[in-house]
Amino acid sequence: MDPLPFIDEHRQPVDAPAEQVWAALLAILSRRMGAGERFARLLGCDPCEGTGRLTGSVGETVPGFRVAAAEPGHLLELRGRHRFADYRLTFVLTDGHLTAETRAAFPGLLGRLYRIAVIGTGAHALVTRRLLRAVARAASR
Repeated sequence: MDPLPFIDEHRQPVDAPAEQVWAALLAILSRRMGAGERFARLLGCDPCEGTGRLTGSVGETVPGFRVAAAEPGHLLELRGRHRFADYRLTFVLTDGHLTAETRAAFPGLLGRLYRIAVIGTGAHALVTRRLLRAVARAASR
């Protein structure tokens, strides 16, 4: 059983070969998350710095996330933690769909308040769906 509780899952149809979707996912994650070092430091993220443009290799980082597992063209698992949460974001590409699953734990009172601010308001879902749509658009070009 997974120790991190399930938060949500979002699915986006993608009309492009797996290699193009994979490349688009890595490029967009590098671009969108690579600008977040200040915010990552504020939250006390591990990791808070990026290693540069993602290639999908285990150990690479973007602010707030480390590549924990990767199967090019199929799966990318990002893990991270900060003062208020321990989390994992997993992208899976199958049957013309890109899925993003989030699992996270929010310990303590401040963790519960953070969960309300990020998950309870719908902000996390909105950002995740936008990210998936951006990958689908980029991959289809």
